[in-house]
Parts: sequence; C-alpha cells; structure tokens
Amino acid sequence: MDAVIALSPARGPSAAVCAAFEVSRASVHRHRIRANRPPAAPRPRPSPARALTPEQRGIVLDLLRQPRFVDQAPAEIYASLLDEGTYHCSIRTMYRVLASHGEIRERRRQLRHPAYQKPELLAEGPNQVWSWDITKLMGPAKWTYFYLYVIIDIFSRRVVGWCVADAESARLFKVLFEDAVARHSVTAGQLTLHADRGAPMKAKATALLLADLGVTKSHSRPYTSNDNPFSESHFKTLKYQPQFPQRFGSIEDAKAFCRRFFDWYNRDHHHAGLGLMTPDQVHYGQADAVHAARQETLDKAFRDTPERFVRKVPQPPAKPIAAWINPPTTTQKNRA
Repeated sequence: MDAVIALSPARGPSAAVCAAFEVSRASVHRHRIRANRPPAAPRPRPSPARALTPEQRGIVLDLLRQPRFVDQAPAEIYASLLDEGTYHCSIRTMYRVLASHGEIRERRRQLRHPAYQKPELLAEGPNQVWSWDITKLMGPAKWTYFYLYVIIDIFSRRVVGWCVADAESARLFKVLFEDAVARHSVTAGQLTLHADRGAPMKAKATALLLADLGVTKSHSRPYTSNDNPFSESHFKTLKYQPQFPQRFGSIEDAKAFCRRFFDWYNRDHHHAGLGLMTPDQVHYGQADAVHAARQETLDKAFRDTPERFVRKVPQPPAKPIAAWINPPTTTQKNRA
C-alpha cells in the first residue's frame, strides 16, 4: 500500500498502478486518509458523581495511617468506625485509597525464598556425574520402614553404590560414598554429585565430605522432582519389578532382594536410555564393541532377507553419547 501511494500523484493512484499491485483505489484512498489523520487525544475519563473528592480521600488516608489503625485491615477499621458512629466510605474504597499510594502489601516481614538456579549437568562419560537419593522400603509392620541409599552414574545408569539401613543419616552416606569413590578410582575434580534437598543431602557432614574429596555438589530445586530424574526413574524400575514385595520381613530380607536386583540391573538389564545396552557394558567401555556386533548381525539379516526391510538397511539403537540433567533450551544452545 505504501508503494502504491509513493508512485501515485497527489490527486490519487491511477488504475494501472492499482492493477499492477492488485489493490483497489478505494483501499488506497482510505489508507492515505488514515495516515494523514492526526492521532486522537485520549478522552478524559470522567470521575463518577459518587466518588470521593480529593479532600475526602485525603481524610480517609490520614485515618488509615493513624497509629490505632495502621496495623489493621480495612474491614477491621470499617467495623470499628461504624461502632463509633462514623462512616467515611466502603471497605472497597479504603482498599482503593491505599492502593493508589502503594500501601497494599503484606505489612509483616515475611521470609522470601531465594530464586534457585536450575541445575544443568552434562555427562559425556562414566564417573563424571553421579546422582543419589534415598527411598523407603516398607517393613514388616505398619509405619516401619527401611531406607535404601542408591548412587547411580547418570551416563551409564550403573548403580555404583547402595546400602539398606534403619535410618536416614549423613554418617551412613559418608561410608557408602567413600567406598564407591575408592572402587571406581575417582580423582579430585573429576566428579559432580547431584541430589535433592533432603536432610542428609544438605547436611554439613556431607558438604565437608565432598569438599575433602574434591567433588562438586549439585542440588535440585525445592519441590522439583524433574531435577533429579535418574534417581527417580531408577526407583520406579526397582519398585515396578514383579518380584518386589509389598513389605519386607526384616532388613536382611531387604538387603538380599536389593543384592539380587542390583546384580541383575547392572549386568543384565537392557536399558532403553542406553540403546538397549546394559549399564555395565556402557560403564566399562564395551558400547562400541556391542554396537558393532549388533550391526554385523543386522547386516547379515539384511543380506539373507532384504525383502523384510522395506525402508532402509537396519541399524541397532544408537549408542549413548551424553546424558543431561535439564539440558539447555534451543535458544541457549544457539547462543553458545
């Protein structure tokens, strides 16, 4: 439309120009009028006839600021004034007067929670990022529990340490973690340990232990289960097993079950997040060999029966390359 107006004389556009741009002359004419019309001044909003005058609003504000009313809600002030035989305005109008002066807020000092930063952790190999958590196992009687501590490597999904105890304690975790670090030869500055904000996870003893071992600590945001997805998913795998009992008769029964489960999980469980490899295969560097062997098997199947593979040559599930806790958004990746 602007191009038509620029090419047209003052008296208006020609039919040829309008036809070339496929616009009507009437539309061009209306557009030119609107462009030349001065902006309309905002219409003043009339004040209702029953509204308080500025002097009356000042009286109400001074009344609300009096020492005997300064800590009371407008409803309390309204009732007290009525009992004294005085009426200035409605409760809603008192709120309006206070709002116009920025005095509608919580008058007491409240605890303000800090803005927790979303954890973003990347593991491109084993023993770079571990996640740990504690879950309850129901005991023999009602309201009795055993506590299962589990440390999992988020890249390989391998359980690198676990124990069953009668209580949640940072002292028990210290022994478990030191043993896991020693068995996997983790050096200072190599590992990040992620956890939620439970009492043992935030305990001073845990923080000192991680500092002594040169381990970086990371915590989930409060009430955000998605910040610790690997531990949560692992506990679901555990408790959805057909053999998982509703209750354990004793702590020895719980330990025996967990020993069998973790042996199967690490050595035999083909994990969907690992390209259907087992955690041990990924953790101990066997992924390339397993993937190549699977490709050879599929290539042979394709040579023997190519008619069964319509779209393309079959390929095994992809090997794990990286594991994220809260991967950055697409915008952030493009900026990087």
